Amino acid sequence: QVQLVESGGGLVQAGGSLRLSCVVSGRTVSSSTMGWFRQAPGKEREFVSAIRWSGGSTYYANSVKGRFTISGDNAKNAVYLQMNSLKPEDTAVYYCALQTSILVRATTLGTYDYWGQGTQVTVAS
Repeated sequence: QVQLVESGGGLVQAGGSLRLSCVVSGRTVSSSTMGWFRQAPGKEREFVSAIRWSGGSTYYANSVKGRFTISGDNAKNAVYLQMNSLKPEDTAVYYCALQTSILVRATTLGTYDYWGQGTQVTVAS
């Protein structure tokens, strides 16, 4: 059984930083594509970032490029999202997701097979 558990969300002032963590059990992250998505109130869930160990590729939404960094730790079977220069529009529930196929786009929400429960990020202006 694959499980993803996020942590690290919270309340931060604009311009601040947070680091989200996602610990995976039941499957190795190095054999998967790991993604971060977010959903703000009243909006659809959207892609934020992804990392694909096969090929060492990383992907970012334009809205977070240059501010957010995705990374992984094979030993801890975890993936992280370092978020800097946070803006109020980054406020959302952030979800970690796992994609088992490397033959599909890493940025597409519907291609992910497992999801975490989400962690709230609130950026105050």
